[in-house]
Amino acid sequence: MPSPVVYQVAVPSPLRRLFDYLPPGEARQALKPGTRVKVPFGRRQVIGIIIKTVQKSSLPLGKLKPISAILDLQPLLSEPQFNLHLWAAQYYQHPVGDALAASLPALIRKGEPVPVETVTHWQLTTIGLGLPESALRTAPRQQQLLNALQKHARLSTAGLKNLGISRQIIKQVADKKLIESIEVETEVTDWNKSNILAEAPHKLTRQQSAALNSINTNTFNTYLLQGETGSGKTEVYLQLIQTVVETGKQALVLIPEISLTPQTLQRFQQRFNCSIAVMHSGLTDKERALAWNAARTGRVPIVLGTRSAIFTPLANPGLIIVDEEHDSSFKQQEGFRYSARDIAVIRAQREKTPLLLGSATPSLESLHNCHQGKYHKLTLTGRPGNARQPQWQLVDLRQSQLKTGFSATLINAMEDELAQGNQVLVFLNRRGFAPTLNCHNCGWIADCHRCSARLTVHKSSNRLLCHHCEHQEPVPLACPACMSSQLQFLGQGTERSESLLEALFPETPILRVDRDTTRRKSAMQSMVEKMNSGKPCILVGTQMLAKGHHFPNVTLVVILDADGGLFSPDFRAPEKMGQLITQVAGRAGRGEKPGKVILQSHYCDHPMLTTLSQRGYVAFSDQLLNERKLAQLPPFQYLCVLRSEAPDVRDADQFLRLARQHAERLAPPSPQFGYLGPLPPAMEKRSGRYRRQLSIHASSRPRLQQLLTLLCQQLEQTPLGKKVRWSVDVDPVDMS
Repeated sequence: MPSPVVYQVAVPSPLRRLFDYLPPGEARQALKPGTRVKVPFGRRQVIGIIIKTVQKSSLPLGKLKPISAILDLQPLLSEPQFNLHLWAAQYYQHPVGDALAASLPALIRKGEPVPVETVTHWQLTTIGLGLPESALRTAPRQQQLLNALQKHARLSTAGLKNLGISRQIIKQVADKKLIESIEVETEVTDWNKSNILAEAPHKLTRQQSAALNSINTNTFNTYLLQGETGSGKTEVYLQLIQTVVETGKQALVLIPEISLTPQTLQRFQQRFNCSIAVMHSGLTDKERALAWNAARTGRVPIVLGTRSAIFTPLANPGLIIVDEEHDSSFKQQEGFRYSARDIAVIRAQREKTPLLLGSATPSLESLHNCHQGKYHKLTLTGRPGNARQPQWQLVDLRQSQLKTGFSATLINAMEDELAQGNQVLVFLNRRGFAPTLNCHNCGWIADCHRCSARLTVHKSSNRLLCHHCEHQEPVPLACPACMSSQLQFLGQGTERSESLLEALFPETPILRVDRDTTRRKSAMQSMVEKMNSGKPCILVGTQMLAKGHHFPNVTLVVILDADGGLFSPDFRAPEKMGQLITQVAGRAGRGEKPGKVILQSHYCDHPMLTTLSQRGYVAFSDQLLNERKLAQLPPFQYLCVLRSEAPDVRDADQFLRLARQHAERLAPPSPQFGYLGPLPPAMEKRSGRYRRQLSIHASSRPRLQQLLTLLCQQLEQTPLGKKVRWSVDVDPVDMS
C-alpha cells in the first residue's frame, strides 16, 4: 500500500520551518502549492498555505494531524507569483509563513473568502411578481419602476437612474415590499484598449521622447530614469503606461508615501479612461482585498500602491514603475524586512517585463548598477516650458542673528516673495514645538523612560511625546527634580516655526504639514488644494513636503537646518541628507516664475554642502560613491545587520556574541567576511527594551546568503534565541 502524501504547510509563526500534515478526509485530488488551508497548530486552528508535497515526513505518520479544511479550490496566486513570495522570504531570511501572511491582504490571510466586486441590482419580490401591470397607476413613477422590472427581471441602480427613476422612488417601492435588492458580481471585461485616454498626452521634450523610445516594453530590462525635479518624469510614466495598457497588459506603479496617493491617483484618473486599483495601508481590509482581487483577475489595467503593493498579483503583467526609487519607505523596517524596490527587479525579471526606476536623486545602489551595466540609465535635465532650476544661497548661522531659528536673511527674503504675491515653503524635518524641555536651574531634561530619547514638546496639546514609542505625558508646571518653574523650550520644531511665522506675517495664511496635522483622511489633499489656489501663503513642514508635490506658485524654499546628516554615525546619512535637500529644493520655481533656495547651516564650507549646492546631485553622488568604494561599504560590499533586543541588556548583548561565535565558525573573518559588534545602535533603548546589533560584511551575495541560512537555523535552536527578540536585516537602509 503506497504511503499517503504529506503536505508541508507554512503557518504564521516565528519558526523558520514548515509543518507536515496529512491530507484532509474530504480531499479527492492533490492540493496544489499556494492553496490556503486550515490546520491544527498546538491548541489553535490557524490558516496556513501549502508550500509543497513530500512522500515522507521526519515524524512518524501516526503523529501527523490531517488538514482541517481546504479554503480554496485553486491556488490564489499563479506559480511565478507564489514563487516570488517564497524567494523574498528566503532572501530576507524571514520565516516563510510569517512572510506570506505579511504580504497578503488581511482578509485573505485570515481565511476569508476572496471578496468580489458587486453591483446592487433590484428585482421583484414574490408579492411584486403577483401584481398586474397597472397595480400602481396612482403613482406613475412607482408604476414605471414596477413595469421596468416586470420587463427586465432585474436592473442596477444606475440602470434605473438612466430610466429617470430616482433613489427615492426605489425606496418607496422597496418599503412596500414589492422589490428587493441583490448583489450581483461584476463581470470581468476587457478595458477599451482603443479608448484608453481621457485626455490627450502632453507634447514631450526631446529628452523625454528619447527616454520613452529607449524603453523596450516587450522584454525585461531595468531602466533608471534620473530626471531633475520638475523635469517631467511623470509624463514619461503616463505615456509608457499608455503604451503597455493599449496592448492589453497591466501596469504596477509604486509610490513611497500614502500622502502622495491622492494627487498621483488624480493625475492618473485625469489621463486614463479606465479603472485604477489603489493599494495602501490606509484602506479597510475589504477595500484592500477587493483591489487585490481586481488586479489578480485582470479587472483593472493599472495598480497604484505603496510598498506592499509589490506583491499584488497581476493577471497579465506588462510593466512595473517605482517612483522615487531612492526613498527609504520602500524598505520595511519591522518584521518582514523586505525592499519593494529590490523585489521589483526580481519580479520584473521573472515576469519578463520592463522595470522603470525613477528619481531626481537615485540611490547609490542604483547608480552603481548603472555603472556596472546592469541597469540602463536615462536622463532628463531642465524643466519643460519656461520653468528653470532654482538658484541656491547658503546662510552661515555662525555669522547670523537668529529669531527662533530664522536668520534676518531668511525673513527679508520671505517678505520680498510674499509682497510679490508668491508662495514660500519652509522645511524643517522635526515636528512638534521643541525637541527638548529643560530646567534652567538644575539642568533636568525631559527624557522618555522607555527609550534613549528626549520627549518632544507639543504645545497645541500641551503634551510631551516620544516620537519613537508614542509615550506621552502632560507638560509639567514645574521641574520634577528641583520644583523650579524656570522650564525652557530648547530647539525648534514645525509647530514652533508655525507660531513664529504667524507672529511675523499676521496677514499671511500659514499652513503646517506634518504627521500631527495630516492625520485626517483628507487633510493633506485640503492643504494641497489651498496651495494650488495660487494665493500668497507660507507652507511649513517636514519631509512629507519633499516627495512629488507640484506647487507652481512656490518661488522660495527655505531649509532651516541642514546639518543633521553631516556628522551622523550612519554611513547612509550623507546620502539621505543630499537626497532630502535636493528634493525639497526642487519644489521651488516649478511654474513660470524663477525659484530660489536658501539653506541655513553652521558648516556652509563643508565639502558635501558646497558640492551639492554648486554642482548638483550628480557630482554629489559621485563623490559619495568614491568614498564608499574606499571604505568598502555598500554597494561595493554586501551587508546584513543582526539585531537583538531584550529588557535586560546583558541578554541582548550575549545573544549577539553567541551569534558572532557561530558565524565565525561558519565563515572565519577574512577579506571575504567581516564582523562588527555587537554594538549599541544610536538609540540604545526603545520601548523599554535594550538593543544591540551585529554587522556582517561580505564580498559575495550568495556566500552571505549561505552563511545567514545556516546561522539562523543554529540561532533558532539556542535557548537564548527564545529569550530575546531578534531579527535579520538584509541590505539594511537604517543603521539606527
